[in-house]
Amino acid sequence: MYRDIVEFAQGTPSWVHALAETGTDAGLFVFAALFVAAWWRARGRGPRDMALVLLGPVAVVAVYLLSELIKILVREDRPCRNLVTIAVCPEVGDWSFPSNHSVIAGAAAGTLVLAWRALAAFVLPLAAVMAFSRVFVGVHYPHDVLAGVLLGLVLAPLLVLLGVGAVTPLVRRRHPMGAA
Repeated sequence: MYRDIVEFAQGTPSWVHALAETGTDAGLFVFAALFVAAWWRARGRGPRDMALVLLGPVAVVAVYLLSELIKILVREDRPCRNLVTIAVCPEVGDWSFPSNHSVIAGAAAGTLVLAWRALAAFVLPLAAVMAFSRVFVGVHYPHDVLAGVLLGLVLAPLLVLLGVGAVTPLVRRRHPMGAA
């Protein structure tokens, strides 16, 4: 499947290559902007809503760090070492499993949905497209991105839910007028 996707990608126009290469990183900025928008929205809501928003980026970073540890333990070579791809292959030692971009996309999508459910229809497909782009440009196997998205989608919201009980009282003390 990886080879089929990469060969298809090579046959697409150069503007598609550029979009695929920059799209994943641009998507990360979209997620960052959505966290800011969610924070802005939560300012007028209760302390629990604000705690959910504030814990989201913390959980994304925590799951990203876990994915880095997994990469070091698994040490799977990048698939682009054996095939011509759209993107330049990362340096040796920059391991493939799991895809960090996919972990971050899944974690951001999952935590944003917890904080603002209406975003689900936008952020979940965005995370899927961002993850697929890593295979499309040739730097990850499909299982790298699938594992990354699942790791992010499951663990980051779980971390937020585990921490919201401890953070909500802190938010309430800091901003008592939004107490609900």
